[in-house]
Amino acid sequence: MSDVVARAVDGDQDALGEIVRELRDPLYRLALRMVWRPDDAEDATQEILIQVITRLSSFRGEAKLLTWAYRIGVNYLLNLRRKTPQEARELSLDEFGANLAEGLAAEDYGGPDAELLGHEVRLSCTQAVLQCLERSERVAYVLGDVFELTSTEAAWVLDISAAAYRKRLERARERLRAFMGSTCGVVTAAGFCRCARRVEQAVSVGRIDPTAPLLVGHAVNGRGVREAAAQLHRLHDAAAVLRAHPDYAAPRDRTDAIVGLLRSGSFPLLD
Repeated sequence: MSDVVARAVDGDQDALGEIVRELRDPLYRLALRMVWRPDDAEDATQEILIQVITRLSSFRGEAKLLTWAYRIGVNYLLNLRRKTPQEARELSLDEFGANLAEGLAAEDYGGPDAELLGHEVRLSCTQAVLQCLERSERVAYVLGDVFELTSTEAAWVLDISAAAYRKRLERARERLRAFMGSTCGVVTAAGFCRCARRVEQAVSVGRIDPTAPLLVGHAVNGRGVREAAAQLHRLHDAAAVLRAHPDYAAPRDRTDAIVGLLRSGSFPLLD
Protein backbone atom coordinates (compact mmCIF):
# COMPACT_ATOMS: atom_id res chain seq x y z
CA MET A 1 0.00 0.00 0.00
CA SER A 2 3.01 2.34 0.18
CA ASP A 3 2.57 3.42 -3.42
CA VAL A 4 -1.13 4.10 -2.82
CA VAL A 5 -0.26 6.22 0.22
CA ALA A 6 2.30 8.16 -1.80
CA ARG A 7 -0.27 8.88 -4.51
CA ALA A 8 -2.84 9.89 -1.89
CA VAL A 9 -0.40 12.32 -0.26
CA ASP A 10 0.20 13.82 -3.71
CA GLY A 11 -3.51 14.51 -3.97
CA ASP A 12 -4.76 11.48 -5.91
CA GLN A 13 -8.44 11.31 -4.88
CA ASP A 14 -8.85 7.74 -6.13
CA ALA A 15 -5.94 6.62 -3.94
CA LEU A 16 -7.49 8.33 -0.92
CA GLY A 17 -10.77 6.58 -1.61
CA GLU A 18 -8.97 3.24 -1.88
CA ILE A 19 -7.36 3.78 1.52
CA VAL A 20 -10.71 4.62 3.13
CA ARG A 21 -12.29 1.49 1.68
CA GLU A 22 -9.33 -0.66 2.77
CA LEU A 23 -9.35 0.55 6.38
CA ARG A 24 -12.97 1.28 7.23
CA ASP A 25 -14.13 -2.23 8.16
CA PRO A 26 -11.14 -3.21 10.35
CA LEU A 27 -11.26 0.16 12.12
CA TYR A 28 -15.00 -0.18 12.65
CA ARG A 29 -14.52 -3.64 14.19
CA LEU A 30 -11.90 -2.19 16.53
CA ALA A 31 -14.21 0.65 17.52
CA LEU A 32 -17.16 -1.69 18.03
CA ARG A 33 -15.18 -3.88 20.43
CA MET A 34 -14.13 -0.83 22.40
CA VAL A 35 -17.35 1.24 22.54
CA TRP A 36 -19.94 -1.59 22.43
CA ARG A 37 -22.76 0.13 20.54
CA PRO A 38 -22.81 0.25 16.71
CA ASP A 39 -23.94 3.90 16.59
CA ASP A 40 -21.02 4.98 18.76
CA ALA A 41 -18.63 2.78 16.78
CA GLU A 42 -19.84 4.40 13.57
CA ASP A 43 -19.13 7.88 14.94
CA ALA A 44 -15.71 6.81 16.20
CA THR A 45 -14.79 5.19 12.88
CA GLN A 46 -15.56 8.36 10.98
CA GLU A 47 -13.39 10.42 13.31
CA ILE A 48 -10.55 7.88 13.15
CA LEU A 49 -10.66 7.76 9.35
CA ILE A 50 -10.45 11.55 9.20
CA GLN A 51 -7.42 11.48 11.49
CA VAL A 52 -5.81 8.76 9.37
CA ILE A 53 -6.36 10.72 6.18
CA THR A 54 -4.98 13.96 7.58
CA ARG A 55 -1.86 12.20 8.90
CA LEU A 56 -1.00 10.21 5.80
CA SER A 57 2.01 12.40 5.08
CA SER A 58 3.56 11.14 8.33
CA PHE A 59 3.31 7.47 7.28
CA ARG A 60 6.84 6.14 6.88
CA GLY A 61 6.15 2.45 6.33
CA GLU A 62 7.43 1.52 9.79
CA ALA A 63 4.42 -0.82 10.04
CA LYS A 64 1.68 -2.06 7.78
CA LEU A 65 -0.82 0.65 6.89
CA LEU A 66 -3.58 -1.06 8.90
CA THR A 67 -1.30 -1.45 11.92
CA TRP A 68 -0.40 2.23 11.64
CA ALA A 69 -4.10 3.10 11.40
CA TYR A 70 -4.81 0.94 14.44
CA ARG A 71 -2.32 3.05 16.38
CA ILE A 72 -4.25 6.21 15.53
CA GLY A 73 -7.56 4.49 16.27
CA VAL A 74 -6.44 3.08 19.61
CA ASN A 75 -5.18 6.48 20.76
CA TYR A 76 -8.54 8.02 19.85
CA LEU A 77 -10.57 5.27 21.53
CA LEU A 78 -8.54 5.24 24.73
CA ASN A 79 -9.09 8.96 25.14
CA LEU A 80 -12.81 9.07 24.40
CA ARG A 81 -14.67 11.05 27.05
CA ARG A 82 -17.93 9.25 26.37
CA LYS A 83 -18.29 6.12 28.48
CA THR A 84 -20.08 2.91 27.63
CA PRO A 85 -23.00 2.00 29.93
CA GLN A 86 -20.81 -0.57 31.70
CA GLU A 87 -18.01 1.94 32.15
CA ALA A 88 -20.42 4.51 33.56
CA ARG A 89 -21.71 1.96 36.06
CA GLU A 90 -18.18 0.68 36.74
CA LEU A 91 -19.58 -2.80 36.28
CA SER A 92 -17.16 -5.53 37.36
CA LEU A 93 -17.00 -9.04 35.94
CA ASP A 94 -18.39 -10.39 39.22
CA GLU A 95 -21.37 -8.03 39.03
CA PHE A 96 -21.92 -8.88 35.39
CA GLY A 97 -21.89 -12.58 36.25
CA ALA A 98 -24.50 -11.98 38.94
CA ASN A 99 -26.66 -10.17 36.41
CA LEU A 100 -26.42 -13.13 34.03
CA ALA A 101 -27.70 -15.46 36.73
CA GLU A 102 -30.85 -13.38 37.21
CA GLY A 103 -33.82 -14.58 35.19
CA LEU A 104 -32.01 -17.54 33.66
CA ALA A 105 -34.70 -19.85 32.27
CA ALA A 106 -34.84 -23.53 33.19
CA GLU A 107 -35.16 -24.53 29.52
CA ASP A 108 -33.81 -23.28 26.20
CA TYR A 109 -35.88 -20.64 24.43
CA GLY A 110 -38.14 -22.28 21.86
CA GLY A 111 -39.92 -19.28 20.38
CA PRO A 112 -39.63 -17.72 16.91
CA ASP A 113 -36.09 -17.32 15.55
CA ALA A 114 -34.69 -19.21 18.53
CA GLU A 115 -31.32 -19.88 16.90
CA LEU A 116 -30.77 -16.31 15.74
CA LEU A 117 -31.83 -14.81 19.05
CA GLY A 118 -29.48 -17.20 20.84
CA HIS A 119 -26.70 -15.84 18.64
CA GLU A 120 -27.81 -12.29 19.43
CA VAL A 121 -27.56 -12.99 23.16
CA ARG A 122 -24.10 -14.49 22.71
CA LEU A 123 -22.82 -11.61 20.62
CA SER A 124 -24.30 -8.98 22.94
CA CYS A 125 -22.95 -10.77 26.00
CA THR A 126 -19.40 -11.04 24.67
CA GLN A 127 -19.46 -7.36 23.78
CA ALA A 128 -20.59 -6.55 27.31
CA VAL A 129 -17.93 -8.79 28.89
CA LEU A 130 -15.17 -6.80 27.22
CA GLN A 131 -16.60 -3.56 28.62
CA CYS A 132 -15.97 -4.87 32.14
CA LEU A 133 -12.24 -4.59 31.49
CA GLU A 134 -10.44 -1.29 32.01
CA ARG A 135 -9.79 0.29 28.61
CA SER A 136 -6.05 -0.38 28.44
CA GLU A 137 -6.59 -4.06 29.25
CA ARG A 138 -9.55 -4.27 26.87
CA VAL A 139 -7.61 -2.95 23.91
CA ALA A 140 -4.64 -5.18 24.73
CA TYR A 141 -6.96 -8.19 24.71
CA VAL A 142 -8.75 -7.13 21.53
CA LEU A 143 -5.51 -6.61 19.64
CA GLY A 144 -3.93 -9.84 20.82
CA ASP A 145 -6.64 -12.46 21.31
CA VAL A 146 -9.43 -11.11 19.10
CA PHE A 147 -7.52 -9.60 16.18
CA GLU A 148 -4.53 -11.89 16.75
CA LEU A 149 -1.78 -9.32 16.28
CA THR A 150 1.66 -10.43 17.39
CA SER A 151 2.96 -9.00 20.66
CA THR A 152 5.45 -6.94 18.64
CA GLU A 153 2.71 -5.46 16.46
CA ALA A 154 0.33 -4.82 19.36
CA ALA A 155 3.10 -3.24 21.45
CA TRP A 156 3.91 -0.90 18.55
CA VAL A 157 0.23 0.06 18.24
CA LEU A 158 0.11 0.88 21.97
CA ASP A 159 3.57 2.51 21.96
CA ILE A 160 4.83 0.34 24.81
CA SER A 161 7.48 -2.36 25.07
CA ALA A 162 6.65 -5.90 23.98
CA ALA A 163 7.29 -7.09 27.55
CA ALA A 164 4.88 -4.52 28.98
CA TYR A 165 2.29 -5.50 26.40
CA ARG A 166 2.57 -9.20 27.17
CA LYS A 167 2.12 -8.47 30.87
CA ARG A 168 -0.98 -6.36 30.20
CA LEU A 169 -2.42 -8.98 27.87
CA GLU A 170 -1.86 -11.78 30.38
CA ARG A 171 -3.69 -9.83 33.09
CA ALA A 172 -6.69 -9.44 30.79
CA ARG A 173 -6.51 -13.10 29.75
CA GLU A 174 -6.43 -14.32 33.32
CA ARG A 175 -9.45 -12.25 34.30
CA LEU A 176 -11.48 -13.32 31.27
CA ARG A 177 -10.49 -16.99 31.51
CA ALA A 178 -11.56 -17.09 35.15
CA PHE A 179 -14.86 -15.36 34.42
CA MET A 180 -15.76 -17.31 31.28
CA GLY A 181 -14.63 -20.59 32.82
CA SER A 182 -17.02 -20.21 35.74
CA THR A 183 -19.90 -18.60 33.84
CA CYS A 184 -20.09 -19.43 30.14
CA GLY A 185 -21.67 -22.71 29.10
CA VAL A 186 -20.07 -22.43 25.67
CA VAL A 187 -16.62 -22.54 27.25
CA THR A 188 -17.31 -25.27 29.79
CA ALA A 189 -20.16 -27.50 30.90
CA ALA A 190 -19.54 -26.18 34.42
CA GLY A 191 -20.61 -22.69 33.34
CA PHE A 192 -24.11 -21.90 34.57
CA CYS A 193 -25.12 -19.54 31.76
CA ARG A 194 -26.62 -20.70 28.46
CA CYS A 195 -27.36 -18.27 25.65
CA ALA A 196 -30.64 -20.00 24.77
CA ARG A 197 -31.77 -19.65 28.38
CA ARG A 198 -31.01 -15.94 28.50
CA VAL A 199 -33.18 -14.96 25.52
CA GLU A 200 -36.45 -14.30 27.37
CA GLN A 201 -34.74 -12.28 30.12
CA ALA A 202 -32.68 -10.31 27.60
CA VAL A 203 -35.84 -9.45 25.66
CA SER A 204 -37.81 -8.54 28.78
CA VAL A 205 -35.20 -6.04 30.03
CA GLY A 206 -34.60 -4.59 26.56
CA ARG A 207 -31.08 -5.87 26.06
CA ILE A 208 -32.02 -7.37 22.73
CA ASP A 209 -34.84 -6.51 20.33
CA PRO A 210 -36.34 -9.66 18.79
CA THR A 211 -37.85 -7.61 15.94
CA ALA A 212 -34.55 -5.97 15.00
CA PRO A 213 -31.56 -7.79 16.51
CA LEU A 214 -28.66 -5.37 16.46
CA LEU A 215 -25.70 -7.69 15.96
CA VAL A 216 -27.26 -10.66 14.18
CA GLY A 217 -28.82 -8.26 11.69
CA HIS A 218 -25.66 -6.20 11.24
CA ALA A 219 -24.19 -5.88 7.74
CA VAL A 220 -21.08 -7.99 7.22
CA ASN A 221 -18.19 -8.06 4.80
CA GLY A 222 -16.94 -11.63 4.98
CA ARG A 223 -18.00 -14.20 7.57
CA GLY A 224 -21.62 -14.14 8.66
CA VAL A 225 -23.05 -15.06 12.05
CA ARG A 226 -23.21 -18.81 11.48
CA GLU A 227 -19.77 -19.00 9.87
CA ALA A 228 -18.20 -17.09 12.75
CA ALA A 229 -19.97 -19.27 15.31
CA ALA A 230 -18.88 -22.50 13.62
CA GLN A 231 -15.45 -22.31 15.26
CA LEU A 232 -17.09 -22.70 18.66
CA HIS A 233 -17.76 -26.34 17.84
CA ARG A 234 -14.00 -26.84 17.56
CA LEU A 235 -12.57 -24.42 20.12
CA HIS A 236 -14.13 -24.15 23.55
CA ASP A 237 -12.17 -21.42 25.29
CA ALA A 238 -12.68 -17.81 26.28
CA ALA A 239 -10.67 -16.39 23.38
CA ALA A 240 -12.64 -18.40 20.81
CA VAL A 241 -15.97 -17.25 22.24
CA LEU A 242 -14.92 -13.61 22.38
CA ARG A 243 -13.44 -13.83 18.88
CA ALA A 244 -16.43 -15.50 17.22
CA HIS A 245 -18.14 -12.41 15.86
CA PRO A 246 -19.07 -11.91 12.21
CA ASP A 247 -16.90 -9.72 10.00
CA TYR A 248 -18.97 -6.61 10.62
CA ALA A 249 -18.95 -3.98 7.89
CA ALA A 250 -18.74 -0.29 8.64
CA PRO A 251 -21.95 1.51 7.59
CA ARG A 252 -21.32 2.55 4.02
CA ASP A 253 -23.22 5.84 4.03
CA ARG A 254 -20.85 7.59 6.45
CA THR A 255 -17.63 6.26 4.96
CA ASP A 256 -18.88 6.76 1.41
CA ALA A 257 -19.60 10.36 2.38
CA ILE A 258 -15.93 10.78 3.28
CA VAL A 259 -14.93 9.32 -0.09
CA GLY A 260 -17.40 11.67 -1.78
CA LEU A 261 -15.88 14.69 -0.05
CA LEU A 262 -12.43 13.55 -1.10
CA ARG A 263 -13.53 13.23 -4.71
CA SER A 264 -15.12 16.68 -4.62
CA GLY A 265 -11.84 18.27 -3.65
CA SER A 266 -13.64 20.26 -0.95
CA PHE A 267 -12.46 18.30 2.09
CA PRO A 268 -11.00 21.16 4.15
CA LEU A 269 -8.70 19.05 6.34
CA LEU A 270 -6.74 18.01 3.27
CA ASP A 271 -5.83 21.56 2.23
